Amino acid sequence: MEDSASLVQQLSMPLKSGSGWMKFLATLTIIGGVLQVLSIIGILWAWLPIWLGVVLFQAASGMDQAAISGDQTAFLNAQGKLRLYFMIQAIVIIIAFALVILFFLFGGMALLAGLAHRSLPSATL
Repeated sequence: MEDSASLVQQLSMPLKSGSGWMKFLATLTIIGGVLQVLSIIGILWAWLPIWLGVVLFQAASGMDQAAISGDQTAFLNAQGKLRLYFMIQAIVIIIAFALVILFFLFGGMALLAGLAHRSLPSATL
């Protein structure tokens, strides 16, 4: 059992060394979400950065606990939180790319339609 705790401590050290930065990023993400709540439109998606910040903070705290105590459950929970954080980030980026592509497609079509219906000035002599 002691070998397992030692192994968990060794495996969690790289992420534990960056847990301060993870907590800092989590705090900034939560603050950004709270600031979005203050706007009328931002309130629709402000829950997402707040949730991401909480998940990242939980992952950093779990990694700290695993590095100190060698608790395998804390280590696995922290890794699960990191997995969730990056999975949500990836989904958000995919949705953003899809929206940008749709914007360019429909915006480009509207531009071409506007140019096609535009009357050319007649030349007068």
